[in-house]
Amino acid sequence: MAELTSAPVLSTPAEHTFVEDPTPTSIIEAAQNRAATSDEEKLHVYEIARTARHIRQQRWRRIALQFPDAMLPDGPWVAAAAADTYKDGEQRLYILADTSYSACCVDEIAAEHADADAVVHYGRACLSPTSRIPVLHVFTRQALDYEDVVLAFESEFKDKEASKIVVMADVMFQEHVLPVCERLRERGYKHISATEIVHDPAATVPNRRILDSAPADASEDKSAAPESTTATTQDELRDHHLFHISAPPTALLMTLSSRLSSLRIYPTPSSPYSPINSDIPDPSMTPRLLQRRYALVIRLATASVIGILVNTLSVKNYMDTISRLKAQIAAAGKKSYTIVVGKLNPAKLANFAEIDGWVVVGCWESGLVEQDGMWKPIITPFEMGLALQGDDKRVWTGEWWAGIEERQDDEQGRDDLDPGDISDEESAPPEFDLRTGKLISNSRPMRGLAIRSSASKSTTAPADADANLATSSSALAKRATGEIASINGIASPGAEYLRTQRTWQGLGTDFDGGEDGVVEESTVVEEGRSGIARGYTVGEDHSRT
Repeated sequence: MAELTSAPVLSTPAEHTFVEDPTPTSIIEAAQNRAATSDEEKLHVYEIARTARHIRQQRWRRIALQFPDAMLPDGPWVAAAAADTYKDGEQRLYILADTSYSACCVDEIAAEHADADAVVHYGRACLSPTSRIPVLHVFTRQALDYEDVVLAFESEFKDKEASKIVVMADVMFQEHVLPVCERLRERGYKHISATEIVHDPAATVPNRRILDSAPADASEDKSAAPESTTATTQDELRDHHLFHISAPPTALLMTLSSRLSSLRIYPTPSSPYSPINSDIPDPSMTPRLLQRRYALVIRLATASVIGILVNTLSVKNYMDTISRLKAQIAAAGKKSYTIVVGKLNPAKLANFAEIDGWVVVGCWESGLVEQDGMWKPIITPFEMGLALQGDDKRVWTGEWWAGIEERQDDEQGRDDLDPGDISDEESAPPEFDLRTGKLISNSRPMRGLAIRSSASKSTTAPADADANLATSSSALAKRATGEIASINGIASPGAEYLRTQRTWQGLGTDFDGGEDGVVEESTVVEEGRSGIARGYTVGEDHSRT
């Protein structure tokens, strides 16, 4: 046998890992453009003076600075510039990246790890109220060509007299709304309404208040001029058009399209502080998007096991929303499981084969999850309320909402038919899958269990004390036909799926183990080996193996 002169080749080198950069092209281009900006421009864009003044007024000592990916390279410079404004040197600054859920949300968990008193959030934001830590939002200042915006507006709206138009912008361009409206009024537009930012995602226009359509100097008594228009309700906005500066996120696009007459978008050019957005949404496709959302609602209407997917740990009242969803799902006779998986991807959710569909608890922007590659449908709490209604009660009005703030006290998701209203399962109305027309017999497993439980209590006489003592967790009981499995006396559709669908049920189960009815005991958890690879110890025996 020939002697080896070199080590054998066990695998081919992955040379592409040293050549290809996984960083998105938009982030690289933004960083290259940012390198040419001056310190004076950065001071203006990041509003260093206003931030430092606000921190001193609030007397914060430990501050977390949260940046999105496009601005993260400027994090050290911003922290150093902010630190130079503090004379006492008592402030401590910490740089954070965006959350694993969405860049629009504040990362309270990471801020608490740094024991921060507050968070300064840079870039665009959903403005969802936080639950624990105060937040200062710095949207950053972006340049905008007013003349180009006015020309684009005139090409979209020809009628200057009759059209009622609301001008809105992304939070990063919000400071330009009033100057644009003034120029439009100078061009002869009579019914132009500007907007201003308010921290209220549940508003008719999310996070916006509509200002008076008349200019301030048009009123003889300026003190009596109204601060906002009368178009404060959704019905009153039906005859208004919207002109949006910069491309809105999909969730906002669908919300606005369902509440206003029409929507026009002015795409802003990319800046060194925002990644290039080549995918400009088409407002004319919004009805098709809403139809797809309604199709997902129909799929969830016949689901028996629903997963409550926690997509935020910072938005205020998210725990109350989870409790409300649990109550609504239970009232509909369905089973729910609450799951937190961090950043969503199809591979993670595919591990939960027992779940027939998901409802996301998150901010009003991240609550809309793309369905690409997802095995089971994912809907919002508002859509879940529609899915839980009966087929004779469910009406699609065109309204759509992705957040949790507006629906805290909404009871539309509760089914009008409680389990106690049905004397037996056979009298329950049949349910059909509206997509396939097939009869669905197990869409409400918990309702049938409640019916059988109430029937058994009414027909079974109370036994004596000795008989009650015999009914322990180790006693065998014959399962009735159609009855789902239970764990510690609690009915569990997930356990039923494990018993009937899973090919491997673990090292030990609580189900019948043999044909003779012998129950297989679960495997006892024992202390394993500990230590390092050079020698392990087992339990209290310190001798190495």
